[in-house]
Amino acid sequence: MAEPGVFLIHGLGGTQYDLGSMHKRLKNAGFVTHALTLPGHGTRPEDLSGIKMEAWLEAARAKYREIVGQHEVLHVMGMCMGALLALEVAKLERHAKGRLVALAPPVYIDGWATPWYRGLRPLLYRIPGLPERMKVAEEEPYGIKNEQLRAIVKAKFERGENFHYGWVPLACIREVDRLRAAAMRGLDQIACPTLVVHAREDELTSLRSAHFLVERIGSGKRAGQARMVVLEDSYHMVCVDNDREIVGKHVLEFFNASAAGGFGMNRVDPAMAPAEMAELLALARGVLEQGDFAGLYRLGIPDFAWLQPGRNRGSGAFLGSKGLRRLRTWTDEGASFSAFGAAVINAGMAVQPATLLHRGLASPGVLAVQMRKGKLLEARWFPDDLDAEDSHFGGEPLSDGPSEQEKAFEAAAALSRTLRKAPDNATLLAMYALYKQGSQGDAAGERPGITDMVGRAKHDAWTARRGMSREQAMTDYVALVNRLKDGESQEA
Repeated sequence: MAEPGVFLIHGLGGTQYDLGSMHKRLKNAGFVTHALTLPGHGTRPEDLSGIKMEAWLEAARAKYREIVGQHEVLHVMGMCMGALLALEVAKLERHAKGRLVALAPPVYIDGWATPWYRGLRPLLYRIPGLPERMKVAEEEPYGIKNEQLRAIVKAKFERGENFHYGWVPLACIREVDRLRAAAMRGLDQIACPTLVVHAREDELTSLRSAHFLVERIGSGKRAGQARMVVLEDSYHMVCVDNDREIVGKHVLEFFNASAAGGFGMNRVDPAMAPAEMAELLALARGVLEQGDFAGLYRLGIPDFAWLQPGRNRGSGAFLGSKGLRRLRTWTDEGASFSAFGAAVINAGMAVQPATLLHRGLASPGVLAVQMRKGKLLEARWFPDDLDAEDSHFGGEPLSDGPSEQEKAFEAAAALSRTLRKAPDNATLLAMYALYKQGSQGDAAGERPGITDMVGRAKHDAWTARRGMSREQAMTDYVALVNRLKDGESQEA
């Protein structure tokens, strides 16, 4: 696709839904974001005990190889342990299609809040059974300097909300140490421009980590320029702490994007003439008049977003295919737009009066549509009377996070990577097909040629599920993985 991509890799104990603010900023600026949940993550901390760093690295490399061919430009970015994985991916895959960003990379564990006995870790690793049993708990300040945000995180931990692991086995720390050692070797082989972002007050690592990376990456004969940004008002979690806007600004500028684009305020697109913008707007208006919101999404980028204000069941940010499914819970009840007024088109944005119609409601307001390179980026609805829409729709906004079924689906995907032995080919094909159907829906693209027997078999298995709902595919996938895992437990 013409849109540049960004591959984001989460840190220890997180999931693919981490770095949420960066996803949003990047998407607003016209990037397509990709992420994954690393093996052992997204389930229970105990599941990290048997995971080796090679499994994390292979999962990240597999995801990179899956998406690198989809974009003319692909950047790679990682946070904390994800930064170490991003360095290794760039090194081993000889990444040259874009740039590399390492956010708070823990090359050295020597921050002010690390315990005095941290140097004893290698000795503890040698005690049989201890690394798997010993728990290393997440403690205050949780890598966050902002006191209000820290209080929210603390409350989530106390309630047991599984948005992030509250502890990890010592065995997991051992694997991070192994990953760290691997990442520190051969940095001069990284051939893409690299940005290292580090907080001066980082309680986990010191600025020595950032200086080391910039010096080593910049020393390579083929290496691009490596530079560093130092934050003055944050701890380790730089994407959510006080300096998060500074992080977003520097990342976007490093990716050659307008910082204003991160807020949905892109400049004029030289590849899209005013007449083309007017034509795309007319198409969008036509499908909205028909109440065809799926048609609107087809006119947009893969992560096109519809934003509906208010505090009701119809409000929220509806992003990509998942957002469309949530949006249709109320738009399929007969929602449409009419009474379009004269549009004002400027700087990649079209604004025009309109009226939202839904079961007797006629709510006037303003529709703002952002576009770039012949595609819609997002659409925002601004009703004149927000209270009237809240009263009409009622209820509470639907969660824009993963549903319970989606959490179970991603947990099963992570669990599948802990299987001790590979299933037979038929089972592997079934797992692949169900995962693709559950995550993407019906198969798309041409069938691989006869010389690509593996790709052909995988495509055929996926195509055989055509018409199966994503919900059913997710349910079947979870059941299959659990059955395989239970079978291994019984054998043991």
